[in-house]
Amino acid sequence: MRAFFDTNVLLDVLLRRADFYDDSARVWTLAERNRFEGCASAVSFVNVFYMVARVRDREEAGRAVREMIDIFTPTTCDGQVVRQAVHAGLSDFEDAVQYFSALHAGADCILTRNAAGFPRRPAVSVLSPREFLAQLDRV
Repeated sequence: MRAFFDTNVLLDVLLRRADFYDDSARVWTLAERNRFEGCASAVSFVNVFYMVARVRDREEAGRAVREMIDIFTPTTCDGQVVRQAVHAGLSDFEDAVQYFSALHAGADCILTRNAAGFPRRPAVSVLSPREFLAQLDRV
């Protein structure tokens, strides 16, 4: 199984966001332990660096992306992904980029806390970390 991690789930762990940390950290750890393949858009690496540097500092931001690259397979964000995102008609452009990056990467699901920002299409399921964990527990 290949699970695509949205930026908000990654930041929940790296910034230890109290309300969301536990579930996000559990799915992160499962990816780290190769229970499934975790992937993230190249855009997420950039966004994580920017946000962690802004909230903490550049040194910690560098550590964050180095840790991510050891766990998550970066997915491409090329011209085709951007074109599809531009023409998708979604209300949030960044979510559209994430969605099409996940599709091009062959992800089985997208892990996000913002499911409303993603289309509900059979090509890929959109789940919160808690929903994903519940599905894994049933397997």
